[in-house]
Amino acid sequence: MSILRFHAIKESLAHKPILIEEKERRSDIFGKNVFNENTMRQYLTKDAFKGVMNAVKHGKKIDRNIADQVASSMRDWALSKGVTHYTHWFQPLTGATAEKHDAFFETIGEGISVEKFGGSQLVQQEPDASSFPSGGIRNTFEARGYTAWDPTSPAFIYGTTLCIPTIFVAYTGEALDYKTPLLRALLAVDNAATEVCKYFDKNVRKVTSSLGWEQEYFLIDKALVASRPDILLTGRTLLGHSSAKGQQLDDHYFGSIPNRALNFMRDLEIECMYLGIPAKTRHNEVAPNQFELAPIYEEANLAVDHNSLLMDIMGRVASRHNFKVLLHEKPFAGVNGSGKHNNWSLSTDTGVNLLGPGKTPMSNLQFLTFFINTIKAVHENEELLRATIASAGNDHRLGANEAPPAIISVFIGEQLTKVLEELEGVTKGKLSPEEKTDLKLNVIGKIPDVLLDNTDRNRTSPFAFTGNKFEFRAVGSKANCANPMTILNTIVAKQLKDFKVEVDELIDGKGLKKDEAIFNILREYIKGLKNILFEGNGYSEAWEKEAKKRGLSNNKTTPEALKAKISKKSIALFEEMEVLSKIEMEARYEVEMEDYVNHIQIESRVLGDIARNHVVPTAVKYQNILIENVKGLKDIFEVDYKKLAKEQLVLMEEISTHIESINANVTKMTNERKKANNIQDIEKKAHAYCFNVKPLFDDIRYHCDKLELLVDDEIWPLTKYRELMFTR
Repeated sequence: MSILRFHAIKESLAHKPILIEEKERRSDIFGKNVFNENTMRQYLTKDAFKGVMNAVKHGKKIDRNIADQVASSMRDWALSKGVTHYTHWFQPLTGATAEKHDAFFETIGEGISVEKFGGSQLVQQEPDASSFPSGGIRNTFEARGYTAWDPTSPAFIYGTTLCIPTIFVAYTGEALDYKTPLLRALLAVDNAATEVCKYFDKNVRKVTSSLGWEQEYFLIDKALVASRPDILLTGRTLLGHSSAKGQQLDDHYFGSIPNRALNFMRDLEIECMYLGIPAKTRHNEVAPNQFELAPIYEEANLAVDHNSLLMDIMGRVASRHNFKVLLHEKPFAGVNGSGKHNNWSLSTDTGVNLLGPGKTPMSNLQFLTFFINTIKAVHENEELLRATIASAGNDHRLGANEAPPAIISVFIGEQLTKVLEELEGVTKGKLSPEEKTDLKLNVIGKIPDVLLDNTDRNRTSPFAFTGNKFEFRAVGSKANCANPMTILNTIVAKQLKDFKVEVDELIDGKGLKKDEAIFNILREYIKGLKNILFEGNGYSEAWEKEAKKRGLSNNKTTPEALKAKISKKSIALFEEMEVLSKIEMEARYEVEMEDYVNHIQIESRVLGDIARNHVVPTAVKYQNILIENVKGLKDIFEVDYKKLAKEQLVLMEEISTHIESINANVTKMTNERKKANNIQDIEKKAHAYCFNVKPLFDDIRYHCDKLELLVDDEIWPLTKYRELMFTR
């Protein structure tokens, strides 16, 4: 195995940057392989174009005749670009994307063939659903499931395949994917926010949720990854002593991008441009060989699709450059993990960002309304929001290094905290003319100026206000953004809906003016929000104690966190907002718990294999070398050999101690895994893996990593951290 390690290092050093030539401006190729609005104007009839745009902007159903026209035009466009196949591209609960390719080619008899693609193939398909997670919604032998076209996310060409974004539902209608509940949540927040917006502008007809994700990732040479069974099978290192140099010098963050990585990024960004993914920013992240890509903000559904597509593209482009992209949240112990910060806001069809302050007191009151309601939504549902970021991978990241903790809190900055304190003092009921003037001029009117100076960013806050948006920083790098975006938009929709009811009661029942009613409700909200607001260090022990006093949850593991998804409160919320039914919620809970179990189970098996079949034999081999050395000293020096071989004997004893501990813990881990596998109840099974199997990982790793420091580097089989993270 040591031969494999050194061969991998040699091969990785031979990998040279692959030159990428950009012959066209990015603005010229942007969206070139997307059946977007510009392309539709060229290919569709006026009626067909109008039908699609009504579906996109107003949610109206597309007539069958229109669907046939769209399909015909889409086919002609795709064929003109050398496309041979089409697929319904969807996002099942596996966390990855899925596709089944069908050729346009069909025979019509007598040796004649045509390229065929009609409205029925565009609108609906029936893929085999038997092997996709369903959480018990359907039996595995019942293969029937449906994919249905989502016209709000444009079709695109990838390679020689026309990809049509779709939802994925069971034969009985329940959602089996991430997109369906997201679309429902976006409709819910649109309806609720639009109603609230009418307090400020009667012309608002639609509110759109926007998302800007920041994708962090590691780039590791493909040859080095091939020498590490743990990275290959789990996406992270289960063993490995930390490198003497890690990220402590802060010399990688925002540093000069290594040539190989830069050419990978250029190649990736060109692919993004063709597919309409508005990649904007690239830079080195904190940990060695860690990087980030961020796009321009988009409508949330499209942004989710683009991120899912990007993660697939990254792997393919990386392979061309002899890299492996690691999207695991914590591939290396002791250095920063990777997140996917979700920057979220709401915007009106009149062009107003509802989380951005305006030029008038009224527009700033609108900003405060949505700002405070969002904080209240998080406060009321912090445990549910924590559940949306729960995964086996993210458990390693949350609370480590610069990552946010598992405790959900909101950071708004010192200046906005003072604004809320001012509002808290508003008189109950009707406001005096002087108080109205003071509020408008000295509190609300000055918000834009306040935000100009409020540029500080709390890197450890899981949910932070950053000037004109909220940044959900705790989302894991491998996650599908649809999950947190579905929950966030749903809880905000529910809160805005309740807010409107309360305001209307004060206007209609108490005779208060509109702005007085809004001030009164916001004042009451502010009084109850102090527990969720936190400006300090998110991963300190002091904050954990303080958060407990405040009544905030601290669910550090996935099995503990996911429980919130099936609470009576959560189920009632999602049923009221018509986003997920009780059956769908319970099914997702089971799918996510099963996913957790499978990840820990795989890691356990891989760790046991590496520890016993790679590490222990290597340690024994080195111990035998030491034994021969001691024997030689004894033969030469006879009586005095113990004095001369003292260090070797101590080293041999130390190695034996570590070997004994590794074997004992691997045996114990295997037995605990067998016990867990016999448990039928998924919740109890997940807890057994979490609290009985997983804790043994650390013990096994500790002793393996100690052996790495003791055993001769020439025979150590596993590529080391210094080689994985500093080979560029």
